[in-house]
Amino acid sequence: MTDTAASAFHSLDEYLRIPRVSGLVISPDGARLVTRVEQIDDEATKFIGALWEVDPGGKRRARQITAGPKGDAAPIFTTDGDLLFVSARGKDDDAPASLWCLPARGGEAYEIANPPGGVSSALAATDADRVVFTASTYPHTATDDDDAKLRKLRKESKVNAIVHTSYPVRYWDHDLGPEVPELRSGPASGEFTRIAAGPGLREARADLSADGSFLVSTWQIAGPLARQRTQLVRIDAVSGERSILVDETDADFGAPAISPDCNLVAYVREAHGDPETPPQVTLHIHDLTTGKNTRVAQGWERWPTSIRWLPNGNSLVVTADHYSRCPIFLVPVATQGKVQQLTDDDWAYSDVVVAPEGNAVYALRAAISRPPHPVRVELSTGEVSELLGPVAEAPPVPGALTEVMTTAEDGTPLRAWLAQPSDASETNPAPLLVWIHGGPLNSWNSWQWRWNPWLMVARGYAVLLPDPALSTGFGQEFIQRGWGRWGQEPYTDIMALTDAAEQRPEIDAARTAAMGGSFGGYMANWIAGHTDRFKAIVTHASLWALDQFGPTTDAAWFWAREMTPEMAVENSPHLYVADIRTPMLVIHGDKDYRVPIGEALRLWYELNAESALPADDHGVSDHQFLYFPSENHWILSPPHAKIWYQTVSAFLARNVLGKAEPWPEALGAGDFPGVSDED
Repeated sequence: MTDTAASAFHSLDEYLRIPRVSGLVISPDGARLVTRVEQIDDEATKFIGALWEVDPGGKRRARQITAGPKGDAAPIFTTDGDLLFVSARGKDDDAPASLWCLPARGGEAYEIANPPGGVSSALAATDADRVVFTASTYPHTATDDDDAKLRKLRKESKVNAIVHTSYPVRYWDHDLGPEVPELRSGPASGEFTRIAAGPGLREARADLSADGSFLVSTWQIAGPLARQRTQLVRIDAVSGERSILVDETDADFGAPAISPDCNLVAYVREAHGDPETPPQVTLHIHDLTTGKNTRVAQGWERWPTSIRWLPNGNSLVVTADHYSRCPIFLVPVATQGKVQQLTDDDWAYSDVVVAPEGNAVYALRAAISRPPHPVRVELSTGEVSELLGPVAEAPPVPGALTEVMTTAEDGTPLRAWLAQPSDASETNPAPLLVWIHGGPLNSWNSWQWRWNPWLMVARGYAVLLPDPALSTGFGQEFIQRGWGRWGQEPYTDIMALTDAAEQRPEIDAARTAAMGGSFGGYMANWIAGHTDRFKAIVTHASLWALDQFGPTTDAAWFWAREMTPEMAVENSPHLYVADIRTPMLVIHGDKDYRVPIGEALRLWYELNAESALPADDHGVSDHQFLYFPSENHWILSPPHAKIWYQTVSAFLARNVLGKAEPWPEALGAGDFPGVSDED
């Protein structure tokens, strides 16, 4: 794989060519690591994923081991060391993905399962010949032939209608039903049988016991008043018998991890929030022999993002957001044990796997200034060493990263990352772009492919990445400060961090802009109606009218836990549209079901009809609306990602830098209003 040129962030084409590393699995003997690498195709229209093998010893260069024409994903090792993965290699463009095996002994990959609805992921036991994979099926079909016939009927009849009898009806960017997920189980040689199916398996997270006898999985339960909760269930890997392990009416459960001796299950419990109290995420152990549930890491106010067991079963390896980083922690299973922070640096760790000897873990490590890459971490010392990964060298970022610290109005310490050009100085101050994260239960702590600050740094901006109230990694009280109060502490925290950044001599306080996506887009909208300090505002996939958003989002029950009708009114940006006098760029995808397109449509109409910058007598507005009919909450296709950044850059150049820059040519829209060829 070729090295990335230093110009990667000055050219969108070069940026899109940077290989993207994700996921990590380890063989049962610890001799092999496999990760996935996405690269843009020759037509620069989509990313294709391939599997690469990484040497755990750090001596040999990584090598590519699969090359499916449509991409390969979801690798997992069997107990014999064979590598299973998901790949769509049929001749038809719409051929579903199937399950493939790359033998450990060498040779070509071969297909081992191809159900009509395709395969999405697989699990394999480490100590037994047992594989369980997830597919899609019509719930009332008894055989694959029946399933295939129904698919053919719907396709040839051009019918895509769905009848629903319960909530929800869609998720993220796709409709739910009439198909449902199913689990199939069998030996790696084939002969898989269905052991479970139903809507309860939607978005399921599961773990397969080392002996292959059972799974522990999340299971969604629909309830009264359009509510939904998630329980943990045990599913026999042969008979499919299902029993409930953990279930509460006011909590959800997830991230199950079965202990090496198959007697315990570690999991995350998320206590439901209400209008007064945010959710609380805690770490627990379920004893499969006694049925007892025990909370571990008492008093530890971090929200686990992943869980792995050490081979001796005495401790868990956990990642969690922590002060705008994401370290690895060791959590003793004993309730009185003290949590140990294994890594203490500015990095974010993910996709952790444990060496069979129990002396080290492997992970992908990333930071605001560097993409994910594989590393080894010694458990005895926390020493981190880089492995020879698929990307020979990290792409050099066009600037420097530092921290901005200040204090909130209530005395709470606040912090943000600041990425700025290398040549920014008192005599050459950089314009400031305040980039607000989504979530809102989230944090700026790692590399971002979709919303990358270095692309704007390469254009001369300093980019502030604030973690205001509601951000994770700062404790429960920090979330409580902003719960149901989106327009209050989260807003004032962002303003305080902006003030602190603008006081730096290398920042030009007179040329500032704000932007954000999802909750960050909400904050951008709120900012627009409450201050005119910014020269321009970009709002992507944003919430605008909270009373409208609540019932139309794909997970309305979660929203209803926080926002009462009264709170929604108190915090709704649309009520302040008449006070908006800052040019706004509205961006939205039509397939966004998390924040439905109605938010953008109403925002766009009301900006033109009611803001302090309405459309003129010819219907021309200082605001702009960038619309993507085929994109979801994120802008994923490479051509559209280019359009996104080019449009944002042009909008900011005109309103912040005072420079005339046309819309991207591919939009076929000509120039911005008032921009001529002579400008």
